[in-house]
This record gives sequence, C-alpha cells and structure tokens, in this order.
Amino acid sequence: MSYQVFARKYRPRTFDDVLGQDHVVTTLRNAIEGNRLAHAYLFVGPRGTGKTSTARIFAKALNCSNGPRLDFDPDEEACIEIAEGRSLDVLEIDGASNNGVDQVRELRETVNYAPASSRFKIYYIDEVHMLSTAAFNALLKTLEEPPPHVKFIFATTEPNKILPTIISRCQRFDLRPIPTDVIARQLAHICEAENVTLEDAAAWSIAKGADGGMRDAQSMLDQLVAFCGDTITEENVQDIFGFTSSETISSLASHLLKKHTAESIALIQAEATRGKDLTQLLSELAGFIRVLLLNRLNPDTATAEIPAGFWEQIGDSSALPGEERLLGLLDRLADADARMRRASNKQLHFEIALIRAVQSLDEVQISDVVRALKADLSTDAVSAGQTPLIQPDKTSSAVASPAAPDSSPARQTSARARKKSRGVENQLESLIDQAPESPPEPPDPVPEKAIARSDGSPSVSADDHDHNGSANDDASFYDDPLIRKALDIFKGNLKD
Repeated sequence: MSYQVFARKYRPRTFDDVLGQDHVVTTLRNAIEGNRLAHAYLFVGPRGTGKTSTARIFAKALNCSNGPRLDFDPDEEACIEIAEGRSLDVLEIDGASNNGVDQVRELRETVNYAPASSRFKIYYIDEVHMLSTAAFNALLKTLEEPPPHVKFIFATTEPNKILPTIISRCQRFDLRPIPTDVIARQLAHICEAENVTLEDAAAWSIAKGADGGMRDAQSMLDQLVAFCGDTITEENVQDIFGFTSSETISSLASHLLKKHTAESIALIQAEATRGKDLTQLLSELAGFIRVLLLNRLNPDTATAEIPAGFWEQIGDSSALPGEERLLGLLDRLADADARMRRASNKQLHFEIALIRAVQSLDEVQISDVVRALKADLSTDAVSAGQTPLIQPDKTSSAVASPAAPDSSPARQTSARARKKSRGVENQLESLIDQAPESPPEPPDPVPEKAIARSDGSPSVSADDHDHNGSANDDASFYDDPLIRKALDIFKGNLKD
C-alpha cells in the first residue's frame, strides 16, 4: 500500500473528530436530531479548518444506513465511498474548473434524477466563489426550490465573491481558525500513534506557524518526520521552516522597549545571516507587542506566550510603556510589514522600522500634554483655594471701592477656586464679577485758576493739573489689580 500523508490519514471521520469547530458541529447535530435539515449549506473559513471534512461527515450522517442519524459507522460501505469520493449520490465538484454556465446547466438537469442507493443526492461544490456571475444566476432558481431529495453544500475561503442572492438561500457556517493549543495536542497525538518523539516546544512552534490551519500543521509534521526521523526538537522546526525562537523574540522586544537601537539591529542582522524569514520575524514581534499591550490593559491576562526571561529583563508589567506608546509601536511594525512584503531588501525596511519605533517612544503624545495641563489646573485650583486670586492694595481700594459682596470672603475664595479649574474663560468671568457694579462718581469741578495741593505746596494751573492728572490716571489704570490679573491670564501687555 502506498504511503498516505498525515493530513489524509488523520482526517476527521465523525463529528467527534472535528476539532475547534464546536459551534458548527453542535448546530449540525441538532439539525439532524430534530429533523430540521435545510436544502443548502455554505461553509466559510480559512484553509485547513475542516470545511471539506465537515461536509463529508455531514453527508455520511445523511446517507448512512437508516439515516439520517448521528451514530453512523464510518467503516460501513456507504460512508467509505463518501470518504473516498466515489459515491454516486455524493458528487464533489471543483468550482474552479467547473465554473461556467454549461456545467451549471448539466447540474440542473441531473438534480431531477432520484438517488441511486441513498436517501439524498448531495452536491458538494468546493471553492464555489470561483463560479462566474452567469453560472451563479443560472443556479439561483434550482438553489431556491430544489427537489426534496437534493441537498447542496458549498465551501469557500472568500465569501465576499459570492453573490448575496446565493448566500441568502443558504445556511452559512463560519469555521474559525483552530486554536494553537488544539493543534499542538493533535500533533502530539499523531506522533504518539506514529512512535515519533515530539518536544512540547516543537509542537507549539509548529502549531503557531500553521496559523490556525490543521492541514498546514500536519503537512509540516510530515516534512519534519522525513527530515529528523523519530525525534523532533524545536531547533529542527526553526531550522527547516525559518521560525524564530520565543527567547529571540522576547530579547528583540526587550531591546526595543529599552531603546537599545544598536542591539536590536545587531539581532536582526544575526537572524538574517542564519537565513531566517524576516517577514515572519516581524510578524512574531508584532504579535509579542500585542500580547504586552493586552497585559498592560489587563494585568490579569494570561501571559503564557511571554517567556519568564522577558520579565527578568524588563521588570513587571508596570515597567512597560503606556498604551499609546505600545499602539504606536504596533502601527509602525504594521506599516513595515506592508512595505516588506513588496520590497526586495526586506532587512533594510525592518531596520528602518525599528529605528522609527525606538524614536516613537520619545515622542510627546497629545495625551501627555492633556494630562500635564489637567495636573497644572488641579494644582492651580488647590493653590487658589488657599490664597485669594487677587490681592487688592490699599491705594486701589481708596480710589474706587467695589460694591458690597454678597457672601463672606471664604465663600468668595472657594467660588474663585472652582472657576479657576474650569479654564481661562471662567477666570475672565471671575474678574468681571469682582468689578464695581457702577462707575465711581466724578470728582467735583476744579477751579479754572488754580488747584491747591493738600501738602501746602504751590498751586498749579488747571492746564497743568489736566496734564498731570492724565498721567496719574494712566498709572492707576496700569496698576489696577483687575487689569494686571487679566494681562496675566491672557499673557498680554498694554500699549499706549
């Protein structure tokens, strides 16, 4: 018998074997138990998440002996034919190569024929988004009102390319990327069955590199067994697939957060010399910063992805930069990732991104300015509560006395403190409130000939008095405490 790869050998055969898609399995189970079977299903999800496997298992449950039922035997003849793709009543169609109107017309003609030996005639169209618009339109009527013995199952990785009129006629199931720990456990199970020793760190590294796809992880494991034999270590995984160890990622993140630009660039150069995939390295670094951001937002978050050595270098989570800084780092790394994917010199863009990321840690954020201003206003408000905003001198009070206050000095001071904390506009209102309600009465007319001075000095003429009086008025105006306070608030000065 020819060799069978792990992805085919360990393909799920029953609903219990489907991993990471509990929401889909539960819904299909309940539909079978309650006899609430729809005529069309649409499975959506990334590669390697179990779309085809789930469709085949669902077809087995429908067309098994005495079906539909959940406790079918995957080793019975009808189920084996479905698993091997040779059942006459379960037709698997490749949407990429059968995407024209002619193929859809042939399908419409065959749906009227009864099943050969099973209860239902099931049409499974993989990559259904590859059908042309004309083919979709030709399928609409049949899809909306198929014969009672016909079931349609569609699978796609790009649902945005399917006509909304097609999606509205189907029950849609979104298959999610399989969690990393679930993939790692499945890899360990396969290695145990194959008598292969797989380190836990190696299984985790493979699962992380698979990016949620079980088939990708199984294919990588198959390749590692061919290369390493009966023992697979994390170093083997890193050498073959260009992955970077978690310790290297944490060291790079530590240098970045400590603003050690030279050490960060030296580490990148060392990884590039060893032939590591710099795009993958950047992606893992961004993922590490994301975990740090989540830990900063919620210190109770599980930090299994952060090695203990990182905290020894950086300290606890309180030593991390603020949320704005970490978000800025993620923005710059995301921009660099977009540039690196279409650039020939990836190392150059990576180094530039790290330099800019380190510089961003020293940039003044608007939020920092706002916090500083709030702290300054709070300090001013506290000091205003201890000392009156304006200290009128005796001279100004002798010239013009304001109207009698309506409250005690303590209450006036408290009110002014509250106004101070509201900003410049309320401070101006405070100054207006302290101004006299009515202007002082004009002085008595001065004789035209002379004005006697109170100290007995020689009198001066009326013209001289007018000139000197104008100068004194200007001086008293400049010295007025209300005017000085207004100038201090608005940072201004008076000009003649």
